[in-house]
Amino acid sequence: MSSGNAVVVVGSGLAGYNVARELRKLDAEVPLVVVSRDAAGFYSKPMLSNALASKKTPATLVMKDAAKMAAEINARIVSNTGVQAIDTAAQTITLADGEVLPYRDLVLALGADPLRLPIQGDAADTVLSVNDLDDFARFAEALDTAAGGQPAKRVAILGAGLIGCEFANDLLAREIQPTVFDLADRALPRLLPPEASARLQAKLEAGGATFRFGVGVSAVNRGAQGQGGLVLTLTDGSTVEADLVLSAVGLRPRTHLAAEAGILTGQGIMVDRQLATNRAHVYALGDCAEVDGHCLPYVMPLMQQARALAATLSGKPTPVAYPAMPVVVKTPAWPTVVCPPPARAEGQWQVVSSDEAIEARFLSTANPEQLLGFVLQGKAVSQRQALAGLVPSLLG
Repeated sequence: MSSGNAVVVVGSGLAGYNVARELRKLDAEVPLVVVSRDAAGFYSKPMLSNALASKKTPATLVMKDAAKMAAEINARIVSNTGVQAIDTAAQTITLADGEVLPYRDLVLALGADPLRLPIQGDAADTVLSVNDLDDFARFAEALDTAAGGQPAKRVAILGAGLIGCEFANDLLAREIQPTVFDLADRALPRLLPPEASARLQAKLEAGGATFRFGVGVSAVNRGAQGQGGLVLTLTDGSTVEADLVLSAVGLRPRTHLAAEAGILTGQGIMVDRQLATNRAHVYALGDCAEVDGHCLPYVMPLMQQARALAATLSGKPTPVAYPAMPVVVKTPAWPTVVCPPPARAEGQWQVVSSDEAIEARFLSTANPEQLLGFVLQGKAVSQRQALAGLVPSLLG
């Protein structure tokens, strides 16, 4: 396969593989290369935070290996290989093994890295994050062996946001009672109104989880010899013991490769509505991309991006559109759906609650009849599609 006129996709996550699949639907002939820094198997990253309850292993999470994906999308897949540099003038990328790969169009689907907290202590290097399949494999192994070769029973989770709460719920399926720490004053403070935060917390606590708010972890040290385990020093000076520490404090888009090539970056790799960067023939999508000022690390925006970019790459320039895109929080202990209002929207929450449901609507200050976002919990999640139809598009 000649790559001089190829579309080269860097990244084999949901963003990379979905834009490749969508492109193949529209263009069966264009040479296609996917470069992956891991084994390039196809799996769904969102499944990592509920894999324990689903009894999934790292192996069974992979739906198709690299060979099957290569056949499915008729592409060359370069696995376990990083990218050293991008030359936008020559339209080439240099791989870690020295190969120089020319491109007609380059698609950056680089993803994001977990934020790292400045944790001290002789066991700070044992703090885990789960951001990809290899991370999950390390986490699953640690759960089985962390307590002196025995299964972990005490897991500390740093961060009470979306991923932290999802992992807390998932650990309950393993009969592990996690403790969740956050400097904020409640769960999912950026996504939920206080009433909804409190109910989610109560349901997870009823299942065995513990929450500690207004406090973080400043150090992780190994326990005294013979005792095993870890000792966590908290920001208030107190200590707690755990067998395993999982950090879930957020993600930072991977931008350094693009920045080194002179591609504009902000919070993410900056692209316009056609997912184009400031360099010709270079595009970005997924968790690494900042689309017209928006960074949305969720599956639905990614799918909208993949379809639009595939059309553009096949010769039909197509701007991405963002309809209302509700996010399902994977907390079966208390089903929750969030359609966040725009970041700078002016309005207030109107909350109706009962024992079986919470329905919260974010209404515009300027027009109190205009729904700008919502949160549905419990039995109210059945209203997701009806309310989504009332929320204006984020990008029309």
